[in-house]
Amino acid sequence: MKIEYYCPLWGRESQPFEAFCQNVREAGYDGAEMSLPLEERERDLRVSALKKAGLKLIAQHWETAHADFSDHKEEYETRLLNLAAAGPEFISSQTGKDWFSFEQNRELIALAGHVTAKTGVRILHETHRSKFSFAAHVTLPFLKKLPGLRLTLDISHWCSVAESFLEDQEEAVAAALTRTDHIHARVGFPEGPQVPDPFAPEWTQALERHLFWWDTAVNRARNEGREVFTITNEFGPVPYMPIEPYTARPLADQWEINKKMKALLSSRYR
Repeated sequence: MKIEYYCPLWGRESQPFEAFCQNVREAGYDGAEMSLPLEERERDLRVSALKKAGLKLIAQHWETAHADFSDHKEEYETRLLNLAAAGPEFISSQTGKDWFSFEQNRELIALAGHVTAKTGVRILHETHRSKFSFAAHVTLPFLKKLPGLRLTLDISHWCSVAESFLEDQEEAVAAALTRTDHIHARVGFPEGPQVPDPFAPEWTQALERHLFWWDTAVNRARNEGREVFTITNEFGPVPYMPIEPYTARPLADQWEINKKMKALLSSRYR
């Protein structure tokens, strides 16, 4: 099974996009993960720049935030169709709201399924704070009732929400790992969704716990005969990255940590 590694645009937005693409290619990534502009010309320019650099695209949805459900659903569909028109490998979607009802969130997941049926582009739903999948115990009923639901696993969020490494939620975590088709490789801890530097000795427990979960998902995909599995190394910039008091300097270098995580996982899953 081939594992492809993707770089997030998140944290590099101020850089000229062509330079970002070149840096991503030189760093050895297979592609980039990002949202795309709703304006068709700007969207297509970004897609062209990625192709010119020899990079694949994972399209990312996160922007829909309307509190009114009807408005939310309308914008959600518009953004998914826009991303699908770019011809990505798939769409990774932060879907719904943590305070929408189960039925409302299920309606949005069903809408994503309709977009897939219409466009042929797969849509995975990311485990993420403030979305329908904000916690392990809340996501489990969706997994039980929706057999076609597939996930982008960012389990760092669940550690933060549960204020634990989920030792007492094994059923929910195990269910999620069987539905994981893509990983956001960021290391969280019980008090937050991102440790400053996962390679520092004080974060060994957090790193090892996440590696166990990622190993499980990767091995499951291998055993199922998957040809390709994807990972985005998704350590984020400030404010995800903690800062030094008064100077506001980041405690670590986001770009370098993501490259180091890619190197670790490439060696581990070779």
